[in-house]
This record gives sequence, C-alpha cells and structure tokens, in this order.
Amino acid sequence: MFKNILVNALVNLGDVVLTTSALTLIKKNFPETKITMLVKPVVKDAVIDNPVVDDVIVLDYKAKENSFAKMRGLVKEIWRRNFDLAISFDRKLRPALITFFARIPRRVCPSKVFDDNKSRVTLLYTDVVEISHDLNKTLQAETYQEIVRKFFNIEGHAEPVFPKKISPVADKLMARLPQKKFKIALCVKGTFPLKTWSKEYFAEVVRELRKKFDAAFFIIGAPNDRDYAEEVIAEMGGGAENFCGETSLTDLAELFRRADLFITVDTGATHIAATTGIKMVTVYGCTSPDRWHPINKNAVALTSREPCCPCTKKICDEPRCLQNVMPAQVIDVAIKFLGES
Repeated sequence: MFKNILVNALVNLGDVVLTTSALTLIKKNFPETKITMLVKPVVKDAVIDNPVVDDVIVLDYKAKENSFAKMRGLVKEIWRRNFDLAISFDRKLRPALITFFARIPRRVCPSKVFDDNKSRVTLLYTDVVEISHDLNKTLQAETYQEIVRKFFNIEGHAEPVFPKKISPVADKLMARLPQKKFKIALCVKGTFPLKTWSKEYFAEVVRELRKKFDAAFFIIGAPNDRDYAEEVIAEMGGGAENFCGETSLTDLAELFRRADLFITVDTGATHIAATTGIKMVTVYGCTSPDRWHPINKNAVALTSREPCCPCTKKICDEPRCLQNVMPAQVIDVAIKFLGES
C-alpha cells in the first residue's frame, strides 16, 4: 500500500476544506500513510496542523515572476521527497506537469470534477478515476470522496476537518462586541455578484432580529470585503462590528465556535463554519445547495431554485435567484435557531 502521498489541491478555500473529507477516508483506512498537501498560500491555514494532513507544500506562484525557475525548484523538491502516489482533486495543467516531471510513479486524477468537459490533462496521469454521477446533484465533498473510494477500493463517508487552535485574536474581537445574549455572525459578500445577497435584504434581517432578540452582530470576510461590509452596516443603521480582514482562517473558525448563529452567502467561510457545528443559514444565488450545501446538521440552505440555476454567469441583468430568496425566509429560520438556544 502507498506510504507517502502527495495531494494536489490548488483550488479555492471552500474546495480545500471539502477535500479534507476525502483525506479523512484515507486516514481511516490507512492510518500509517503520510499525506502531504500542495496548496495555494491563501488557503494554507486550512491545512497546516489539520488532523488529517501530515505536511504542507505551499505553491507561491505569481505569473509575473520567474515561474519556470520556481516550478523547476518545486519539481526537484517533490522528487526529493519520494512520493509513491499523487492524487489530484482538479484537472489543472500545472499540478499535472509538476507530478509528471517529479516522476511520481502513480498519479491519479478524476475524469471530471468541476464540469463535464473532457480534458487532455488526464493523459499526464497513470490512473483516471471515472466519475459517473451528476456533479450538480451531488455534494462536492462526495465527488472528492468518490475519487478516493474508487481508487483505493474502499467504502464509507466522512466529513471535512478543520484545525482547532487557541485564538487570542478571536477573544479580542469578541470582546469588542456589546454584552448581549446572542452573538450573530454575518458574511455579506460572495466572490462574485451572483453569490451576493442584497445589502437591503441583509439589513432587513438584522433589523428584525434586533427587535426580537438581545443580539450583537459582526461581519466577517476578506480584507477587500471591508468597504462593502461598511456599506451593509450603514444600510442596517449601524450597530454591527466589521471584522473583515482581521482574522486568519483558524481565527475565523474560532469566531464561529464562539457565535450562536451564522447568516451567510455561499462562500469559503461557509464550509469553514460548517466544520464547527454552528447553527447557520446559507443563501444561495446562482450556485446549488444540492452540490454546495454545508456539511453540518445545523445548517439550513435557502434557494429559489430558478430554472436557469445553477449557472456559471458572474453577472446577470435580472438575478432572480438572489431576488427571490426573501428576508422573511432567513428571519424565520434564525428565529427557530435562536429560540432553540
């Protein structure tokens, strides 16, 4: 059996979190196997000190830099580590070439993972795992697990895993909130417009919850979300803290562990939050909860299931998928969750 596995996960944050469910399956069946993950710098906190990841290689690639020299150095480093298996959770050319030139003897990729299009990149792998299910009707974490199940001929299901760390940052941020019974986290901005619920809708939700509950609110997000978050806070009449850009990924997870409810759009933070078990409401626009539902028994997904969804547009003249998920729906779920608390 394989003893030293390199896992290529040069994908976005949410997907990196979801791939850890597949690594959990490997560890359950082969606990002595060493797993090293190859990731982008922006997601490294999701896998460093992760219980199912033994080592991490960060690919700090920028197109304007001397990428050839950097790639050659990385190939040498990977060759030196004597991996006996490489698993790719995408079909990108760069990791395929890296593992090919590093002469890893077995290299595995899926026949499809993000779309149904065929790719010649699969020719660089020794094994191609056939994925036959409908991607849009299957949880993405299950697609990652299916790659592992079929290649290793194993069974079972697992949930994503995220590092748990002491976080003085989370403690200091929570201390900035007013002393209220409930602490409610918000993520108000997606990675593109068709994932972003309107400011007016978020503001309406907060105003109604303030009337019914003794609650403090805070907004989380990336540094470049901060200005937008301020606009949302202004729309709701103030009274919420803006934590955008003030946390690492592990600090963010610890904020969720200290909060009572998370109201969010479909983004990477959604899947981090899911690993903590927090009660959460996720609003979906152009993406489908059939594929991207948080893996958390305390999560509720809201979608209008428009005939045109899921779609791959970034901008839409009439985004009914976002317009038709109403504030009242979010408020009803939030009231139920907070009432249980």
